[in-house]
Amino acid sequence: MSTILVVDDLLADRRIAGGLLEKSTDFSVVYAEHGQAALEQIEAHIPDLVVTDLQMPEMDGLELVKTVKEQYPLIPTILMTAAGSEQIAVQALENGAASYVPKKHLSTELMDTVQRVLASKSSQLSLKRLLNRIQEMSFVLENDLSLISALVSHIRETTQSRNLFDESDCLRIGTALDEALLNSYYHGNLEVDSSLKELDHNGFHRMANERLQSKPYCDRKITVSVRLSDEEVVFSIADEGPGFDPSTLPDPTDLEYLERPSGRGLLLMRAFMDSVEYNPNGNEVTMLKYRISNSVLDDE
Repeated sequence: MSTILVVDDLLADRRIAGGLLEKSTDFSVVYAEHGQAALEQIEAHIPDLVVTDLQMPEMDGLELVKTVKEQYPLIPTILMTAAGSEQIAVQALENGAASYVPKKHLSTELMDTVQRVLASKSSQLSLKRLLNRIQEMSFVLENDLSLISALVSHIRETTQSRNLFDESDCLRIGTALDEALLNSYYHGNLEVDSSLKELDHNGFHRMANERLQSKPYCDRKITVSVRLSDEEVVFSIADEGPGFDPSTLPDPTDLEYLERPSGRGLLLMRAFMDSVEYNPNGNEVTMLKYRISNSVLDDE
């Protein structure tokens, strides 16, 4: 059964809105006479949804919507509006309200609106639960920098929402993944030598843009596989370029390479991940990050 908090300073209006909702055996209705009282109710007993009037003492409906959005982002709010307050309804939606119902249409629209909002909330929570159960993901990306950025953002949000790592580590993992994907994009699929960046930064990007328009470079893809578990996250990034001899990779921590733009990506990958390994052909890299660092594991 879902608990609905109805907030209105007028007893008669509270009874009207609450009475409509109590017709459903799926809802339990509780009440508050203004926004401040509603927050006290929410703190004591978290409801599934808040239905609030606009004009109230202590704290009005618009301020209540904003506060609930900030402090209880998983609780949706529905605003009840009087005639002439359409602009306020728009403001409420912009500030986090899930929907609004004109008071003159409560009898025909309130129940349907509440049911739709709760159904949407349930779907979102189910989707989050589903995403938290994903153990493997695979992606095939065209040579498109926007897709790389979108994937990095998605992985960073996924690892953070699942509490696999703290916010700082999620950021570092995202940075390492971004650098590995850019290496596959520029040096793998487009075959633009990193040494060109040191000599001519603009020329490096000019060549990359030219090759995006010509074969075989433009048809190549980047394949990414992600494995998530309670112990670790593993990324495998493969491009369709000719590869290279991994044994020729310089040590990115060598003072000779620290200031070179061509060594920065590998340095960040190795600094932020616990393991970075290339396949013999040099066109696939596998990166691993433990939830607990190797040093802590060794101490145990």
